[in-house]
Amino acid sequence: MEDMLFKLVEVPIETQNSDLSALEWLSTKYPKEDLFFEVKDNLIITHIRQLNFQNFQQDIQSLLNSKNGNAHQFKYLESIVEAIASIRSYGLKAGKRIYINYNSERKVKNREHKEQKRETYFYAQNHNFSTQNQSLPQEFENQIICGDSEVVLKKFPDNCIDIIFTSPPYNFGLEYAQNEDDHHWHLYFDKLFKIFDECVRILKFGGRIIVNVQPLFSDYIPTHHLISKFFIDKKLIWKGEILWEKNNYNCKYTAWGSWKSPSNPYLKYTWEFLEIFAKGTLKKEGKAENIDISGEDFKKWVYAKWSIAPERKMKEYGHPAMFPEELVYRVLKLFSYQNDIILDPFNGVGTTTAVAKMLNRKFIGIDISQEYCNTAKKRIESQLF
Repeated sequence: MEDMLFKLVEVPIETQNSDLSALEWLSTKYPKEDLFFEVKDNLIITHIRQLNFQNFQQDIQSLLNSKNGNAHQFKYLESIVEAIASIRSYGLKAGKRIYINYNSERKVKNREHKEQKRETYFYAQNHNFSTQNQSLPQEFENQIICGDSEVVLKKFPDNCIDIIFTSPPYNFGLEYAQNEDDHHWHLYFDKLFKIFDECVRILKFGGRIIVNVQPLFSDYIPTHHLISKFFIDKKLIWKGEILWEKNNYNCKYTAWGSWKSPSNPYLKYTWEFLEIFAKGTLKKEGKAENIDISGEDFKKWVYAKWSIAPERKMKEYGHPAMFPEELVYRVLKLFSYQNDIILDPFNGVGTTTAVAKMLNRKFIGIDISQEYCNTAKKRIESQLF
């Protein structure tokens, strides 16, 4: 036992009439190599290596219940439970919390050789991104800009934007005659990727690009895969994917495809995707005082399925395809710091920029429609949410 390592948890003996017999009872229930107690200088010192904490809590509660009117003599037991519960760093194995050496490397034969051989996000290796981030020129900060994003973004220096969050429309500034329909998607993606090329260039090292996209299932165009492939080919790291569940079931009753037949059934979807990419590294630098996400929200939102109702103000703002403010709120809280520079190159009526301003982020919104830009500016000025 002397050469074994334990984590020590100390709680005071609060009253002189405390009954310490419960410690002896607990010592009979748990192996000494896992848990034992020591009383010293009015302290109860719990030596702990590993523990099924749920069972331990139940044992303590059963013991307190059995004492009825004398439970005050065993008040220290609650203090021990609270102190152990406050330990936030531990491993898990076979239902037990492991408090000592839980993050040590497992003994693997030829581990170092295997680590050198293994390639993490191999597709993004050997990039030529500069690690030197630059300041955004003051003229672009906190601006709604009307224009073609490809043209406007060429004026930005390399590595100057923290977060790009957008949802590309399916008709941004491109008009097609009837006889050009078969060329529509070639032209669309050619234009989109030219804009995304500029986005990759101006994104900071460690910055994130997050694209909200709905695959065009009716045309069998997996837009989310095509966009993801573009960024992967550009050596960005795929950080993850969030499924935005809209709980919109209106589609259940139309467009069945081949009714009651395997010939060509039409699959139905009530969700969209958020594809998330990082430039150069998965870690984004920032000051701790600029973190504004709560622990509870963090735990909920890293679960990558978000149930958020669709935007209900589209008629009010005169836009046919808005994402809701809650979607932007979660994205910016989870993936950015306060004072970060947020860009939406397809800003529409300005949901991204309005929420960015509300959350104390700097913003840039670009859209080719003057009408939409006017609405976006009004939302910034009035902060109507």
